[in-house]
Amino acid sequence: MTANELRSKYIEFFKSKNHVEISGQSLIPENDPSVLFTTAGMHPLVPYLLGEKHPAGTRLTDYQKCIRTGDIDEVGDPSHLTCFEMLGNWSLGDYFKKESIAFSYEFLTSPKWLGLDPKKISVTVFAGDENAPRDEDAANYWKENGMPEDKIAYLPASDNWWAAGPTGPCGPDTEIFYWVGEGLPPQGSNKGTDSANWMEIWNNVFMQFNRKDEKTLEPLPKQNVDTGMGLERTNCILQGKTSVYLTEVFQPIINKIEELSSYKYGSDEEKDKSVRIIADHSRAATFILGDQRGVTPSNLGAGYVLRRLIRRAVRHGMKLGIDKSFLPQIADAVVANFKNAYPELEQNKEKIFKELGAEEERFRLTLKNGEAEFQKMLPNLMKNPKKEISGKVAFRLYDTFGYPLELTQELGAEHGFTVDVEGFKEAERKHQEASKSLDAGKAKGGLAEQSEITTKYHTATHLLQQALVDVLGDQVAQKGSNINNERMRFDFTFERPMTPEEIKKVEDIVNQKIKEDLPVTMEILPLEKAKEEGARALFTNKYGEDVKVYTIGRDPKTDWFSKEVCGGPHVQHTAQIGDFKITKEQSSSAGVRRIRAVISGGLPLDKQ
Repeated sequence: MTANELRSKYIEFFKSKNHVEISGQSLIPENDPSVLFTTAGMHPLVPYLLGEKHPAGTRLTDYQKCIRTGDIDEVGDPSHLTCFEMLGNWSLGDYFKKESIAFSYEFLTSPKWLGLDPKKISVTVFAGDENAPRDEDAANYWKENGMPEDKIAYLPASDNWWAAGPTGPCGPDTEIFYWVGEGLPPQGSNKGTDSANWMEIWNNVFMQFNRKDEKTLEPLPKQNVDTGMGLERTNCILQGKTSVYLTEVFQPIINKIEELSSYKYGSDEEKDKSVRIIADHSRAATFILGDQRGVTPSNLGAGYVLRRLIRRAVRHGMKLGIDKSFLPQIADAVVANFKNAYPELEQNKEKIFKELGAEEERFRLTLKNGEAEFQKMLPNLMKNPKKEISGKVAFRLYDTFGYPLELTQELGAEHGFTVDVEGFKEAERKHQEASKSLDAGKAKGGLAEQSEITTKYHTATHLLQQALVDVLGDQVAQKGSNINNERMRFDFTFERPMTPEEIKKVEDIVNQKIKEDLPVTMEILPLEKAKEEGARALFTNKYGEDVKVYTIGRDPKTDWFSKEVCGGPHVQHTAQIGDFKITKEQSSSAGVRRIRAVISGGLPLDKQ
């Protein structure tokens, strides 16, 4: 079974269980400052898991591209990935543990679907602690489906408890594992007794409680199920392969690397590692650049992660002897392999190739500059009787100039120097801890705070977008937004800086619409109908899909200022927003401008 077949079968199965297929969303989360990228399939569904009504109903399924950046440095082994796909299904206050477990087991073991050997499947459930009881319900439902007692491991909260944060929705989960050891698993073998030979393929989260404080859990009035299956891992298991890189998900990409480097994958472990890094990082960079809200390489946030991925791929290309620009050619193989599932890659391929080529050139120049910087430092280094380059200096060359440690070692050796490698690793570790704090919440969620102020900011972005179109013209299109409790950031297409007069005019229009206290209404429409009525839609959702349309105006059909397809949440009327002030207008990337703005005051939101 190929990855494309697995993806299709998953969606087909859950549609047969009355789930509606919805569109996967952008890799760049909208208005969630807790993470840089969409890290799990549930991420775009956060408002609905917190109580918003989804236009498609209470049973949903999709496939979602994801990026996790916490272990970039571990990519290179046979299993770690930066970019991956999640297959997901959700119950929003509909079915709960019994049906969720039955669905999972049927899909995995039925000959009509995946037909995996039940003897090679084991599960984990929550063992219970002082806060919540052992999840006997989940264990019993597994037994009802034929799971032997010795294949059920009861594990602590660190393994089998999901939480949105210190307070809020939380609950036990059950994780499903497949045996990857030799033959059949021995009696009594499960994740709890033998973690090495069991690979996780599916996680079913049961949002059962609301945590009010450290000691208080109360049952949620509406209980949700959120599940996620890793496509690449499951595909690897179905094909009996020892590594995801040996499946057709990666083989066309690896074939292109072989062609460019004249190296045959499988000949040398150290070089194989470089091939895997290039394959993963170039795929991730292609998906990020080709995304609906695609960012470009920069020194901040998601752009910094993208730059790091590209430069690490180039460095490993050099290790394989590729001495000219090569990433656009590899990206071409990625686009060809994934364009059917993700048509935006084909639509944005020229931008992908251009940005990869430009960043690769910049990095090659950077390496030259790093060498020049080393030569400048050399007279001072020569005064050191120990003939050792400190870890701090080596890391500065790496972090500031992109100069890799091994090149510093090579250059140093030419002049009789060694490098304090441990000191370098310590400096790098401190830097990574700081970077990881930017990507907090990556492991199991990222339910951003949906506070009153962020709701006000969310509606203000709609007013701002329409005001920009009114002042600057129809060439303005949203490229992304980011909101937290202190400010909003809005990126849009425009080729030049705005004049002070234009900024003032946009600000005045937004404040005028707030002052008019226009109603904000929502209706659910098919996407095509919404577009016919003039609604802006940032993403191309699946044909026929129902969407939420938010209209700001006296009459949603005849007298409105703004109409957008959006997931919400929003204020009920514009006077609730308060005073709007643009604090900065600047370049974000080529052809994209960025506005930062703040709001203050406003009326309290109505109680729903």
